[in-house]
Amino acid sequence: MDQSKQHLRNRLKKARADLTPEERAEKSHAIVGLLLGLLEEFDTVMVYAAKEPEVETKGLIEALLARGTKVVVPIIQRETRTLRLSYLEDPQVLLPSTFSVPEPIRHEIPAEAGDIGAAVIPLIGFDDRCHRLGYGAGYYDRFLGTHPRVLRIGTGFACQRADRIPSEAHDITMHRIVTEQGITRCG
Repeated sequence: MDQSKQHLRNRLKKARADLTPEERAEKSHAIVGLLLGLLEEFDTVMVYAAKEPEVETKGLIEALLARGTKVVVPIIQRETRTLRLSYLEDPQVLLPSTFSVPEPIRHEIPAEAGDIGAAVIPLIGFDDRCHRLGYGAGYYDRFLGTHPRVLRIGTGFACQRADRIPSEAHDITMHRIVTEQGITRCG
């Protein structure tokens, strides 16, 4: 793994972890408000189920379901390093699974990637050109690389912004980055 990426990943993880739970909750609430506006036109949205200390998405998922939007969550396929997709009708069925990511264990409803109009994606870091620094395993890059028509929305806290994220050929840039400070639009 690229040492500069790993160094940056460690620094930005620490910046995120240094936020208090109250700060994360307040900032997550602001981010969810912005996301709800961005996602109004979509019938089906993929949303990651957050683990600490990521931007919390439970409120987003509940609000999307309440307004009739179909919500799809990714399920990590560790063996193949891919994402399997499931509709989520009840956030209460999410349980910590692979890498402690909440997944709808024993409550999967298979979903098709072609139905997804927008995807809300976690990140460790980002820059103003909408380059995303993820966890390093490439699950989202592989998924998005095979589904280019999906609107790609990365979410993070403003403290996760970097001057420049090193980018390689396989790294997929976001169309939008949403933080508590607003929306960055690219592409």
